[in-house]
Amino acid sequence: MASTSTTANPSSFGEFRPASLPLATMGLSLGTFMQVLDLTIANVSLPTIAGNLGASQNQSVWVITSFTVANAIALPLTGFLSRRFGEVKTFVWATMLFSIASLACGLATSLMMLVLFRAIQGAMAGPMYPLTQSLLVSIYPPQKRGMALAILAMVTVVAPIAGPVLGGWITDNYSWEWIFFINVPIGFAVAAVIASQLGARPEQLERPRMDYVGLVTLILGVGSLQILLDKGNELDWFQSNFIVVLAIVSAISLSIFLIWELTDRDPIVNLRLFRHRNFAAGTLTLVLAYAVFFAIALLVPLWLQTTLGYTAIWSGLATAPIGIAPVLLTFFVGKYGTKFDLRWLASFAFVMMGLTCFMRAEFTTQVDFYHVAMAQFLQGIGVAFFFMPILTILLSDLSGREIAAGSGLATFLRSLGGSFSASITTYFWERGGATQHATLATHISAYNPQTQMALANNGGDVQQFAAGINGAITQQGVQISFNNIFYLMGWIILGLIAVIWLARPPFVPKAGPAASGGH
Repeated sequence: MASTSTTANPSSFGEFRPASLPLATMGLSLGTFMQVLDLTIANVSLPTIAGNLGASQNQSVWVITSFTVANAIALPLTGFLSRRFGEVKTFVWATMLFSIASLACGLATSLMMLVLFRAIQGAMAGPMYPLTQSLLVSIYPPQKRGMALAILAMVTVVAPIAGPVLGGWITDNYSWEWIFFINVPIGFAVAAVIASQLGARPEQLERPRMDYVGLVTLILGVGSLQILLDKGNELDWFQSNFIVVLAIVSAISLSIFLIWELTDRDPIVNLRLFRHRNFAAGTLTLVLAYAVFFAIALLVPLWLQTTLGYTAIWSGLATAPIGIAPVLLTFFVGKYGTKFDLRWLASFAFVMMGLTCFMRAEFTTQVDFYHVAMAQFLQGIGVAFFFMPILTILLSDLSGREIAAGSGLATFLRSLGGSFSASITTYFWERGGATQHATLATHISAYNPQTQMALANNGGDVQQFAAGINGAITQQGVQISFNNIFYLMGWIILGLIAVIWLARPPFVPKAGPAASGGH
């Protein structure tokens, strides 16, 4: 039986306001920006890291994998940690330990050390994002929470875009260690701000018993699944014994985990939150929409570099416009969004994102920079209207510390959805490219007059001509596969309009004396 320690009158929960709301908001947002940034900042530095630490390119990928695996495991534990230690204390300590782990990453002298410290960094980052959501919801008056969640949405969109650009610039102009060192002063400054601004916030602490079965099966199941998704394409999926073993371990562990958590008296992850209609509908929408969003964010830069021949810098410039609209519209969406039925805002977001998918489905290998950047910009408009309404809806029927647990669970499932989509879309893109290559190649005949004319114009060099034709077919095959995937994603994102309308319109209190209590 969990014991409870009350640090303040329960009726006062949700009424706390920090001395400086803007400073507290800035501290929470900066902490989340730093944490989300670290998901992508190391990606472009892997070749340099591998060279400096005497590791192969394949081995260096574990710098990313270790972070994502540990992060995925820690996310659903947010509710347990906040019940045991309090939301503010958990956030402050997680931020400080994240900073210390960042320092250790920069000081690592071997790849094994770096992978270990990245895993610690990922585990500490786990609770930071969901606790930021929970704390922002609690310190803002109910009628202004849309603004808080809109700010968080902007951070969530901009940070992953800035990560590769900032990581590349730091690595080129200084050294790879500084992509980790920059977290240290920022992290400690964030911890100090939040401790000073929210340290007096009343918390109701509990001493829940440790659910060891749930913890062990969570670690085994999620860890195996995340590694499987990260390494599947590289190892040719179930042709690899390693992938087969991971799949078996993951399936057994997660089956036990689900059964145990749904029947245990005090589960470490509260799956019963799905009894709330808005949480269930909002989380399902968030997971599927983020899976499409993540797939787009992954495929477009890869396509630009591998198919159209863009450099990393120009690829970054072409994709960056997706962040413009969220930055410009955050204030308006946050201030006025709650005056509308949020399901309509989410529907508009899905229409915009779906239309940009269909735009990309019409791209050819001759598409210019302007049209690529314009599709990104228009998608950014959809993204600006996506995160805040969905987050508001899925948190709307949770109360008290259910918010931290629900936010952690939703974020975990969102991250898992992103990992699934990354693996699946890259696999089908490559597989589709090979299939289209075989189909297109059947239309090439040595006896075709056009082929013979092209060969003559090439000087009669059969080998060089064949290589050129094969390259062109490969490029076109990959392009057709890219178009097909975006056509499918366009219909998926439009289908989510029906899913979000399964939720009830969230109640947003009007400004006034009665609106200040509770949440």
